[in-house]
Amino acid sequence: MTTLITGAGLIGTAYAQRALARNEPVVFFDPEPRADFIAKKLGTGDTPLVRGDVRDLPKLVETIQDHGCETVLHTAGIIGGKVDQMMFSALQINIQGTMNVAEAVRLTEARRLVHVSTFGVYDMRRPDVPKVLGEDFHRGQGRAYGNSKACKELILEAYRERYGIELIGVRPANVFGNGHFWSGSGGGEKVHEMMVAGREGRVAKIASNQVMPNEYIYSKDIGRILDAAATNPQTDRLFFNAGSGVLTSHDELVAAVRKVYPNFEWETLEGRPPGKARDSVLDLSEPKVQLGWEPEYSLDAALADYAEEIKTIGAF
Repeated sequence: MTTLITGAGLIGTAYAQRALARNEPVVFFDPEPRADFIAKKLGTGDTPLVRGDVRDLPKLVETIQDHGCETVLHTAGIIGGKVDQMMFSALQINIQGTMNVAEAVRLTEARRLVHVSTFGVYDMRRPDVPKVLGEDFHRGQGRAYGNSKACKELILEAYRERYGIELIGVRPANVFGNGHFWSGSGGGEKVHEMMVAGREGRVAKIASNQVMPNEYIYSKDIGRILDAAATNPQTDRLFFNAGSGVLTSHDELVAAVRKVYPNFEWETLEGRPPGKARDSVLDLSEPKVQLGWEPEYSLDAALADYAEEIKTIGAF
């Protein structure tokens, strides 16, 4: 069994590490795959890299057929505020790209589609947001990114309903790890800047709109839940939360970084103020029951592992 991974970033490589460990080949499909990044993350330069855009349906179909892919992991997309900055193109990538991935799975009769969504899919504008947020809460939060993710999920549900494709989706909290963050993850980029600055002994530059509480999840824990989503039998639920269940303030994050780099210092860059502070955490009971998954890494353990990876293979 081979997995096609759309998007050659932090989440895709985190899954690939798990797949390769159980001797499953993977193929990356990305408009600009970084061979150096993938080789260092996976410890091998032999992984096939196909240069392609998810808006190109024939190329997707061709790649799945050429490599005999039975599973498709869809991670490709534009994230967060970057969607607002390039809305038309970003929505094409996010929505049309997801339609193409679903259609490619249908046409090739691939075994399963695993979709990476986000905790940003939930409508946090509502007055009834619970402190512990379950998967059945309302989707669509008004801004382009969250709405595009809601559209993607609804499209995939329709494909499952009409064509019976196997589908499991994951809604990660703010993913962090040693990556390059081209797609626009502000939270992941912030943690990366903090860790690299700590390692280099310089002052970290933190965007003013990123100093708010957040729920974080280490990339290796996301790799584990995606592996479970790809290998477990089809579940009753189609989309699962994936977080830490802990809301971490910026001060708490700084304190955790200082456990690894005691002399760590930071300063805020001028810019937009933080958005509405998140005061809910994800309910993790469903992935534990149906996928056998719960996070293994505490924040402290994740940052220690992160620092060791930067020391061993370098930062990106």
